[in-house]
Amino acid sequence: MDSLLPAVGRVARKEFRGFFATPAAYLFLGAFLAATLFIFFWVEKFFARNIADVRPLFQWLPQLLIFLVAALTMRAWSEERRGGTLESLLTAPVPPLALVLGKFAAALGLVALALALTLPLPVTASLLGPLDWGPVVGGYVATLFLAAAYVAIGLYMSVRTDNPIVALILTAVVCGLFYLVGSDTLTGLFGHSVARILDDLGTGSRFASTTRGVLDPADLYYYVSLVGVFLTLNLYTLERLRWAGNPASARHRRWGVLAGLVAANFVAANLWLTPLNLARADITAGHLYTLSDATRQQLAELREPLLIRGYFSAKTHPLLAPLVPQIEDLLHEYAVAAGGRARVEFIDPTRDRDAEEEAASRYGIRPVPFQTADRYQSAVVNSYFNLVIAYGDQYETLGYRDLIEVKARGERDLDVVLKDPEYAITRAIRKVAGAYQSGGNPFEELNHPITFKGYLSPDDRLPESLRTLHGDLQGILDDLVKKSDGKLKVSFEDPDADGGKLAAELKRKYGFGPQIASLLDPQPFWFYMVLEGDGDAAQVPLPETLDKASLERSINAALQRLTPGVLKTIAVVKPPAYGPGGQHYSELEKVLGENARLKTVDLKNGRVPEEADLLLLLAPRELDDRQRFAVDQFLMRGGSVVLATSPFDVQVGNSLKASKEKSGLGDWLAGYGIDVGDAMVLDPQNAALPVPVERNIGGLSLREIRMLPYPHFPDLRDEELNPDNPITAALGQLTLNWVSPISVDAQKNAKRKVTELLHSSAESWTSDSLDMVPDYRGYPDSGFAVSGQRGAQLLAVALEGRFDSYYRGKESPLAAEEAAKPDEPAQGGAKAGEKEEKKPRITGVIERSPESARLIVVSSNTFASDASLELASQGMSTLYTQPLAFLQNAIDWSLEDRGLLSLRGRTRLARTLDPLPEGQRRVWEYLNYGLALAGLIAVWGWRRRVAVADRRRYQRILAEA
Repeated sequence: MDSLLPAVGRVARKEFRGFFATPAAYLFLGAFLAATLFIFFWVEKFFARNIADVRPLFQWLPQLLIFLVAALTMRAWSEERRGGTLESLLTAPVPPLALVLGKFAAALGLVALALALTLPLPVTASLLGPLDWGPVVGGYVATLFLAAAYVAIGLYMSVRTDNPIVALILTAVVCGLFYLVGSDTLTGLFGHSVARILDDLGTGSRFASTTRGVLDPADLYYYVSLVGVFLTLNLYTLERLRWAGNPASARHRRWGVLAGLVAANFVAANLWLTPLNLARADITAGHLYTLSDATRQQLAELREPLLIRGYFSAKTHPLLAPLVPQIEDLLHEYAVAAGGRARVEFIDPTRDRDAEEEAASRYGIRPVPFQTADRYQSAVVNSYFNLVIAYGDQYETLGYRDLIEVKARGERDLDVVLKDPEYAITRAIRKVAGAYQSGGNPFEELNHPITFKGYLSPDDRLPESLRTLHGDLQGILDDLVKKSDGKLKVSFEDPDADGGKLAAELKRKYGFGPQIASLLDPQPFWFYMVLEGDGDAAQVPLPETLDKASLERSINAALQRLTPGVLKTIAVVKPPAYGPGGQHYSELEKVLGENARLKTVDLKNGRVPEEADLLLLLAPRELDDRQRFAVDQFLMRGGSVVLATSPFDVQVGNSLKASKEKSGLGDWLAGYGIDVGDAMVLDPQNAALPVPVERNIGGLSLREIRMLPYPHFPDLRDEELNPDNPITAALGQLTLNWVSPISVDAQKNAKRKVTELLHSSAESWTSDSLDMVPDYRGYPDSGFAVSGQRGAQLLAVALEGRFDSYYRGKESPLAAEEAAKPDEPAQGGAKAGEKEEKKPRITGVIERSPESARLIVVSSNTFASDASLELASQGMSTLYTQPLAFLQNAIDWSLEDRGLLSLRGRTRLARTLDPLPEGQRRVWEYLNYGLALAGLIAVWGWRRRVAVADRRRYQRILAEA
């Protein structure tokens, strides 16, 4: 071995110099660079694709390397045989193994040099967008290993013939067969089990797995085994050439047996390496292909068996077929991580009639028709691409729309990738587990005791209706104590007792104060309820109807807020969907409904529903005093309020129309030191807007849609998304629409925690103009005039801590309106002269919130509406959902439900390029052309210096001789 390595080095250097002794090496490098640049910028349209990655380049390399490596290796041995120099090599004092390894190292070194010259491409992508370097590193590693396998095959084919052209054809055919075996063209003809075997045999599928950013020793060893087998055959062929013409001997047979055993061992090692996943390295940013701690924690909380069943048909759309093995691998990881608490199954309903009927009748799963075509015919394939997650009597289904992400690259070309499947699957598990648990005994999921504290006045001071409710409360609590198995304790106290010490403490801690039934019955009393446990507190609001069933629901809702894993309830206030200013939020409601219960409310009764855990206000408009009071008191009870508001409303139709509007919450927000400015933020770093443009061609006026920069759509990235807050840390990018600046009064918020979530870029400016239509003729760069001082603007903020009520020291609007109402006539079936019994409206003002209260303000009315999402999606040629992910994260953070925060928004197609004008894009493209040429010149200069140094060394040796 000590003598072998120096010999290999000498042969490799000699062969490497030989490549550059002729134009062959420069032709190889030039052709490789020209092909990669053409593919990157022209075929895959890097800038039009608008994704910060180099994945399309690596998708082409397996085919490209077949021909380039075949041309590189065709002369390696065949030229030696044709020129008669092979005999001299075999009789030289150099081991044949050193000759084989030296030629292999030289050829692979030239391929590595060619790959190094392509490094400006990923560097460019990283400078223009949030590039994930994991897949890039994986791509280069996979390319080197694949090239090594191709080089070994090429060397063996070259040693088998003395004709370089024949060697080239043989190499291309054999390498092409290895690639074809695992390609979608062949695997699509078989079922998943056979296709999986073919994937393992082919070079393409393992290459694709590594280029995702997952370094699996089994995949890398596959290429090592190919190298070992073909280099062994190469060495054996050289030995046979050495004894060619001699009679067969035992030594020759031993060589054959030894070569066969070595090759067989290289192949056999694949069988025992394949099941081992312990050394698998996920080098992607955020470890996209490794189960997160959030998922493992969710699986650890399972109390019942979980079923995950995949319905995948053998015949499916060719763009979906490569994704099935990735989902299967991920689900196997779920099964392992669950440790027996989860069962994973895969079924092809097209081959099992009973399974197909069960999928349709029980889960509502039916095949989806896909249009496919090959070179013989076009057809429609009914395909299954679904997952079912079942837990107890609850289940959730995921279709291909939930699992994949599609981006258009042209009229017919599509990018199809998995859309963060771990988030979709874990979210479904959380939903079914939460739904199942919420229907059972909530105390079973509690691992700490809960105390119910009732702060009630004696019955003689309570209104009559509350005396009855007091008795109902006692009965409800008795039943809960029995169900709790000792986890629930109950205590009642009179806040006015002992000189009102407790009343003062409640006012300081919770902002509680005396209540009244109405201004007509001003006798003050106390009737507050709180659940406390493990340092958390949930206030139990009085139900508006003051009946036993409503009170029981209110208590159970508070219990669920303290129970981990139970679905939360979100009360949503949104503008009307029709008429002036109508907005649709169907996409937002769909995604929020995946993790929580939604309840649409208008707050006109002055109350937020008792079961609500969070209040979401979308573009509130002209809220009256009762509605404002409902928002205020929900926050005072320690609730979380997420508010999307702006002084402007923009309607999307045949044109863009902006109008001023008032939310009714301006003064309320000002009390907490928040002011949403009466202007809009325009940012030169922005997303595109689809704009109709008139073109005159041959006297005909044509209208086409062009994607042009639109400053009213700020494109937020990097530090503009707070990296230290979980709401924004994992988003990567976010586009806001028609957003206003926010200012925060530091003095008013001195005792609260203020977190600035979103900022515009440092070059942004503000404008109060209502003209939303860009003028690209007058202002070619942005479509709008730049006015005022430039600077970063705050666009979203989160407040945590204790809030003082806007109604502190004021009468409750509910009590005031009750007193102002005249006596109403009898309704319905009440007889004349009879007075309908009316229950008093119990009201009061909670003057201070607990520390758990949270308020998030986003200064845009429309950024999560369907119309805005559609505009952003058209500009990016993919379904754009980052605003929805932001709101989901804000809600989870507000409810202290952090389980999915780290998973949401990690889709690969969301890593878009920074907005650039067309001129700058051309500069970057031409710069890469120039760098490629400079790289070739640098290689020429390097080899020129080496050649000059060699000549001087030879001249010195000759002079000494």
